[in-house]
Parts: sequence; structure tokens; C-alpha cells
Amino acid sequence: MKGVTVRRPGGLDRLEVGEQPEPGEPGPGEIRVRIHASSLNFHDYGVVSGKMPTEDGRIPMSDGAGVIEAIGDGVEEFAVGDAVVSTFFPYWLDGPARVGDFKTTPGDGVDGYAREQVVRPATWFTHAPKGYSHAEAATLTTAGLTAWRALVIDAGLKAGDTVLTLGTGGVSIFALQFAKAMGARVIATSSSDEKIERLQQLGADHTLNYKAEPEWGKRVKALTEGYGVDHVIEVGGPGTLPQSIEAVRIGGHIALIGVLTGRGGEVPTAKLMAKQARLQGLIVGSRIHQQEMIRGIEASGMRPILDRSFSLDEIADAFRHEEAGRHFGKICLEF
Repeated sequence: MKGVTVRRPGGLDRLEVGEQPEPGEPGPGEIRVRIHASSLNFHDYGVVSGKMPTEDGRIPMSDGAGVIEAIGDGVEEFAVGDAVVSTFFPYWLDGPARVGDFKTTPGDGVDGYAREQVVRPATWFTHAPKGYSHAEAATLTTAGLTAWRALVIDAGLKAGDTVLTLGTGGVSIFALQFAKAMGARVIATSSSDEKIERLQQLGADHTLNYKAEPEWGKRVKALTEGYGVDHVIEVGGPGTLPQSIEAVRIGGHIALIGVLTGRGGEVPTAKLMAKQARLQGLIVGSRIHQQEMIRGIEASGMRPILDRSFSLDEIADAFRHEEAGRHFGKICLEF
């Protein structure tokens, strides 16, 4: 079968596409899945670029969607022919957060889904949403579930709330879609007027260009009549957090998801304290969270926004496309 490996010290020119051994038959409690799609995330880029060191020969990609080809003894949840999608934390099935690293995450601590077949425990997958393509399903493992957990699980989003999203990456677009599906208002930011127009087409109630308005936190407060937003999807990190704190209401919730502007920096702690806001870090979610999200998706009819698909052979080009930052929504591999 065809697959991709990362050669140390990493870098897009160190991605090797070639033949790999087929995984064989599934054992008790296992399934064999023919992988048809994966989607690119910032975390995957960190692995393949060498910014997040991993073992030589690691198979990258955390997200995998495909069809079950065979099942082992004792597997009752799935049947041959079922469309399935992988989970980010294979051993976090339910309950509160219990994983704080990527040692068990496919594509990082263990081999991922940049290959045509895998044999894995059945609990490493869930059913894909009915009617979804494999590429659409593959967007859910990381980006979709991160947005769902931030808004629904951690923040308790309800109709009438106001959500602030930053940028047009996968998590932020999913957050906009989930918020609108649940009757919330959305203020969305971007540095591109072209992308702002697309955010408006997706239902954003207010949009602003953060390059044109560097003090966008104050502008967000003005848009909410001085009240501030209930929830912030904070993907920037230290470079954007001060403005997010300015934008959030007293007692509001900031989901700290990304560090696109760096891993360290000054935080206006006095302002955060005065706002009495909850600043909560998170990394994706559990298997039960993913199953709940998929039920919500099927009930709402929501579809993810796909930017462009590449073949497995074109994985380096796919990451270069992500690197350029011109995409809107999710970039996928289909094979």
C-alpha cells in the first residue's frame, strides 16, 4: 500500500511517499479501515515541518476517514462497509480531560493516517456523519471537535449568545458554523476583505478587518453596545489575547486554542482579573464528545467548508498551500 513517512530532522522536502507493508487482518476488538481522506491542521504542519520533533519514519496526519474493510472478534459497534472517522486522543473515551500531550495522538506520538490502510482498535474511530464525503468527515477529528468542545462542552453555548471568532482557519470557520446553527450571533475577524465577504456569506453578523482596526477589541465592544462578547475563539495566542480580553464581557469565556502568534508573551492579567473572565486552554476532545458533535451535525445538516483537495503524492504541496495562508476552511488529502 502507499503511505507517507517523515524523515528527521523534518521539512516538507523530507516527506517520503512510497510503498509500505499492508496491515493484515484485524485482531479481537480491531477494525481494518481503508483510508480515503485526511485533512491538514496546524499541528500536522508542526510535525511534518520539524517544528514539533517526532520519530524518524513517522507516518503523519492526525485525521483519517474511510470505510471499514474487516472487523475482528468482539466488534459490535461497526460493520463492514461503515464509513468512519478517526479520533484525536484514541484512549480518551469519556469523562474529563485526561491527556495533556501528543504521545498517543496519531501522526505525532504514533503513526497516523497518511496511508491507504490501517488496523486499529475499534474505539479509535466513530461513525462518520450520514451523507458526508470522506473529505468532509476527515475535517472533524481535530478542527471540528476543537470548535465544538470550545463552544458547546466548555462554554455551554446557547441561543442568543455572541461569539467572536478570529481568522478563517478550520477551527474558526467551524466555530462560526456551530454558533449560527445554535442560534448565536457571531462577530468574525480577518485580515482579508475577500475572506470577510465569505464570512458574511456564512452568516457572520458583524465582520472586521483586524489589520485596518488593530484595536479591534474596542470595536467588538462597540458592536455589542459596550457589553462585550460571551465567548471568544482565541487561536492567535499572546499576540491577540490582549484584544480578546478587551472584547470579552465581564464573566465571559475565552477558549485558548492556538498559539499562531507565538508560545509566550505578556498577558494583561489585571484586565483579565477585572473582567472576571474564564480563560480556558483546550486540546480537541474525547470520543464521546465526537459522537455528540456528529449527532448535532446530522440534526442541523451542517457541512464543513472545504478549500481544496490534494492527492497523497501531493502532500508537500498541500502543506505549502497551508503555509501560504490563502486558504479558507479546510485543506484535504483524498486518496
